[in-house]
Amino acid sequence: MKPQRAVVLVLAGLAVLFLAWLLLAPQFRPAPTLSGYIEGETLYLSAAVPGTVTRLGVRRGQRVDGGARLFQVEPDQQAAQADQATAELAAARAQAEDARRGQRPPEIAVLEADRNAAEASVRETRIALNRAQELVRRGIYARVRLDEARAAYQNAAAQLDAARQRIEVAELGQREDQIRAADARVAQAQGRVTETSARLATLSPIAPSAGRIEDVFFQRGEWVAANQAVIALIPDDRVFVRFFVPETEVAAYRPGRQVHFSCDGCATNLAATISYVSPRPEFTPPVIYSREARDRLVFMVEARPANGAALIPGLPVDVERVE
Repeated sequence: MKPQRAVVLVLAGLAVLFLAWLLLAPQFRPAPTLSGYIEGETLYLSAAVPGTVTRLGVRRGQRVDGGARLFQVEPDQQAAQADQATAELAAARAQAEDARRGQRPPEIAVLEADRNAAEASVRETRIALNRAQELVRRGIYARVRLDEARAAYQNAAAQLDAARQRIEVAELGQREDQIRAADARVAQAQGRVTETSARLATLSPIAPSAGRIEDVFFQRGEWVAANQAVIALIPDDRVFVRFFVPETEVAAYRPGRQVHFSCDGCATNLAATISYVSPRPEFTPPVIYSREARDRLVFMVEARPANGAALIPGLPVDVERVE
């Protein structure tokens, strides 16, 4: 073989190897960034009772502030129950006030009759004692008669004290029982008011935080079943970056560590904090399939950005690799 021909063959072989390297090398060297996308966790808001949608304050794709009223299911029945519970609470409080002011129990009348009889006996024995003292002083009665009169008076006075104590005990015990029962009825009525108010509030849910209305499933005038979603909301604080890390690099990605990412039409210098690293590997999902990433075993990683309101779920992102 002539030297010139050998040189040509060597050069041709080198050219073929160089072309093969250009075609195959991207499959074996790591890409400068990791592929991922913006994801959002959807909240499905519903009413606790069935009814007709009477008010719809949002539309699909609209941004809402935290605390905004989203929709309302007919509140007539629940409002009537709330009014009834409020009236029952007012009645229970009035009864408790009457119990504290003190109403006369029926058995007190019997005890008062006994007290009146004891008072009459005390008056009678006091008169007899005074008469006996005068007659003994004049020498008409013997002193023993005075002792008998004094004993009768003391016995009558003791019976009067006992009758008064029985009335006090009866009044106090009866009143305390009535007050306790009245307070229990007030607490029960208050719980009923709280329950009906909470149920009434569920007929008009509010946005737990600022976010974007993903979908509206029912329009005004449509009937909706209990606990059936009417609004789908993606809160800003539930928007995150989901990306995939090769198994050889996953050890560098730990919760709490910050990553930087970029996306088309987004602001610059975007950052997110890693919140979750999947404990199980998977093959590259089709949503980010590429020649560089095909058939690779990867781990899913999620990171929370500082401002989820500026990101659109579904948007592809490129995440800078962590050293």
